[in-house]
Amino acid sequence: MLTQLHPSATPENASGKAFDGHRPDAPFPPVCADVRADTHAFFLDVDGSLIDIADHPDAVEVPEDLPQVLAALAERADGALALVSGRTIQALDMLLHPFGFAAAGSHGAQMRLSPDGKVLSAPALDTELAQAVKEVADGFDGVFAEDKGTAIAVHYRAAPDAASSLKRALLDILGARQDVRLMPGHCVFEVKPASLDKGTAVADFMGRPPFAGRIPLFIGDDFTDEAGFCAVAARGGLALAVGTPRPDTHGVLADPRSVRAFLTHLAAAPRQRRR
Repeated sequence: MLTQLHPSATPENASGKAFDGHRPDAPFPPVCADVRADTHAFFLDVDGSLIDIADHPDAVEVPEDLPQVLAALAERADGALALVSGRTIQALDMLLHPFGFAAAGSHGAQMRLSPDGKVLSAPALDTELAQAVKEVADGFDGVFAEDKGTAIAVHYRAAPDAASSLKRALLDILGARQDVRLMPGHCVFEVKPASLDKGTAVADFMGRPPFAGRIPLFIGDDFTDEAGFCAVAARGGLALAVGTPRPDTHGVLADPRSVRAFLTHLAAAPRQRRR
């Protein structure tokens, strides 16, 4: 059973002030005031949106109450909440233990349509390509490859000056291939299936209960989230960027702390009859 979040609890925003979606000095876009757990479907990026980015994917710190807040919001939304991440679903489960959520992992190459559902995955990248990408990463100091099976992420946060040379080397490997693409992110290049992204994941979820018929809301911070922004905008939904504005977004949340405050507010809001 979930621990009840008291409806009168007032989360604080990034500036330490109480959340008020209508107050002009609050760092929440005005459109946030119309978001409700009973009418919206929630699609949430993780790194850079729910949690702060770290130098290594394994070094992130998950706020102690975040899994509980997400579980409470998912319950209020009748299950219409999904994590949409570059991480694998298995990695997401480890981060947010003991709760599991509907999820799209590896930028849509993995799908779990319900918290207790089976993980469906696109085919793994071919062995020759995977090995070539790893060899490129090994040729740069401070760069490492993260093999996700369906994709490979090449991280260069410890070697930011390598970005241009690393990108050229990876594009040389891909050549004219149409089945995979190189996708940039925060100090990372990812080799992934060309036909799948966070937008295709949102579209898949929105065609199924409990997401179908709701207003989609996507929160993300990176280039990798832009397909998700586009997908919800095309469905009359709401897209919120984190940190800086992005194409197809309707407002900006200051940082992951602000995102968590906003979600806590929604999870604690009194239940309303669905319109």
